[in-house]
Amino acid sequence: MGVHHGSCHCGAVTFRIEAAITELTTCDCSLCRKKNALMTKVPESALTILSGEDVLTLYQWNTRRAKHYFCSRCGIYTFHRKRAAPDHYGVNIQCLDGFDASAIPLRQTSGADMSVVDPAPRPEWPGPRE
Repeated sequence: MGVHHGSCHCGAVTFRIEAAITELTTCDCSLCRKKNALMTKVPESALTILSGEDVLTLYQWNTRRAKHYFCSRCGIYTFHRKRAAPDHYGVNIQCLDGFDASAIPLRQTSGADMSVVDPAPRPEWPGPRE
């Protein structure tokens, strides 16, 4: 198991994950595509916010189960609570200090196929409407 420290661009938000990073994921949902997310999945107990929790901005859409956190000062996406696994976080590995992702396998996940249940969904949101 590794310990990895990370932060947003301005340094207001700092965090630590205690987990072995064995896989990276991308997602094809409309949000992940636009933020160009490259993530690792960790259990909620593996993520510790060290500073800046008060400057995190929460973004939610559609079912509002996933909780996407961004630094309100510099706008960097740091991590999100996952819709499909709400007891886990997806952590933006680009925020990890000195982390070399070149040897970690990358897996594409499908978020575009998840259901859209928002009463007024934007046409850019793929997925079956309920």
